[in-house]
Amino acid sequence: MDSIYQIFAFIYGLCVGSFMNVCIYRVPLNRSLIRPASACPRCGRPIPFYDNIPVISFLLLRGRCRNCGAGISPRYPLVELLGGLTALAVVTRFGPSLPALVYFIFISALIVVTFIDIDHRIIPDVISLPGIVLGLAASFLLPRTSLVDALLGILLGGGSLLAVAVAYRLVAKKEGMGMGDVKLLAMIGAFIGWQGVLFTIFVGSLVGSLVGFVIVLAQRRKDLKLAVPFGPFLSLGAILYVFAGPALIDWYFRLAR
Repeated sequence: MDSIYQIFAFIYGLCVGSFMNVCIYRVPLNRSLIRPASACPRCGRPIPFYDNIPVISFLLLRGRCRNCGAGISPRYPLVELLGGLTALAVVTRFGPSLPALVYFIFISALIVVTFIDIDHRIIPDVISLPGIVLGLAASFLLPRTSLVDALLGILLGGGSLLAVAVAYRLVAKKEGMGMGDVKLLAMIGAFIGWQGVLFTIFVGSLVGSLVGFVIVLAQRRKDLKLAVPFGPFLSLGAILYVFAGPALIDWYFRLAR
């Protein structure tokens, strides 16, 4: 029976991944997520349903538009696969339950935020602000996050990055961190609480610093001033906490004794 739920979840996640692609492309442009129908950006021909089957259509078309032959970015099937694997992972970890659905929605939003931040260096309020409200409401459904935890997570998440952003601006006389990151971490705190925020900041900062250092070395830059979006690393830390955060924290404290 578990395998049936997992198969269904994977297929459902693939379909949601297709919608995530729409969000990644249209949300930064302030375009409707419903109309018009998806079309080839080169020839403008609407994509028929049989060419819009997640992953499979990309493989059958060999990554090209059926009408004009223009290349289709491999990011599309990648995001669809991420959606499928996310749904499979939450059902495997939490079972076919409301918490699994909540975490799937949460992680899907983080995936959308990640790619938008990579492309445009922005984190849209239309995702983070409603996400804060949804996270508060979800605290009544999640076994690991109470309403108090969610409220403290919002305050700690938004407040900590806001303090860093204000301090950097006062010292450096310029923006060092966008308010989008502040709102994103507040949303993360609403879903996974204050402990999750601390974990997310630690993992996000560690991985972000390592990736930034590698990019600096690869580009052979003489200075360390490099604009790297922080949203993807915060998202990574939050996702890791959902699946393994409490276990990793317990392991760390046992190790430190």
